[in-house]
Amino acid sequence: MRKQILTLALFLSSSIAFAQLGEQRNNLSVGINGGSLFSNVSFVSSVKQSTKQGLSGGFTARYISEKYFSMICGLQVEVNYSQYGWKENFTVAGATTVDPRAFSRTLNYIEIPFLSHLAFGWDNGFQGFVNAGPQIGYMISESSKANADYNNALPDLYNNYTNGEKASIEKINSKFDYGIAVGGGMEWHTRKVGSFILEGRYYFGLADFFDSRKGANFERSAHRVIGIKATYLFDITK
Repeated sequence: MRKQILTLALFLSSSIAFAQLGEQRNNLSVGINGGSLFSNVSFVSSVKQSTKQGLSGGFTARYISEKYFSMICGLQVEVNYSQYGWKENFTVAGATTVDPRAFSRTLNYIEIPFLSHLAFGWDNGFQGFVNAGPQIGYMISESSKANADYNNALPDLYNNYTNGEKASIEKINSKFDYGIAVGGGMEWHTRKVGSFILEGRYYFGLADFFDSRKGANFERSAHRVIGIKATYLFDITK
């Protein structure tokens, strides 16, 4: 299933590059982006968790290749620093009194989305758009916060840990990440100043960052991220 989804995204991302059906363009724009991320993790076995907020920012390059009827077609590539992760609030298994344990874990990535860009509207004015395509990433660091010391627990206590507690100290098995990004929003494009863009985006991770082999604690551990970002682009060629 993951391979089929990734293959579809690669096809969508590359199809525009080879399309030569409409009014040809040669518009290259570059700029910066930044925003907030709201992430959690798709865990199997399940973990009780809540959304964790993080930051994202980086550089954007976009190439508009053609306008087919009223649809503006292009490709967009970004290089971003992004904070993923999750938050937990759980109770120690077998406790006779309420013993809440708060925990959060942050995974910092350099990510590169490769996106098809389809827009509708005026060349100079407001446009609505959709971005979609594959994304890869590499974890450069991680950090965690907890009100209990799980790492130094005795082995017999570890055996009684909940899935959430095990996730809090599990060692990252794979720093490489990949998945599908889909977004949409509004753009205001001007001839002299550039483009001002507001976008909402969803990232569906396909890679497991914990060990998912038979007998491991988790069969699946992949990112799910909703982002809100603003982008400014200025034209290099028109």
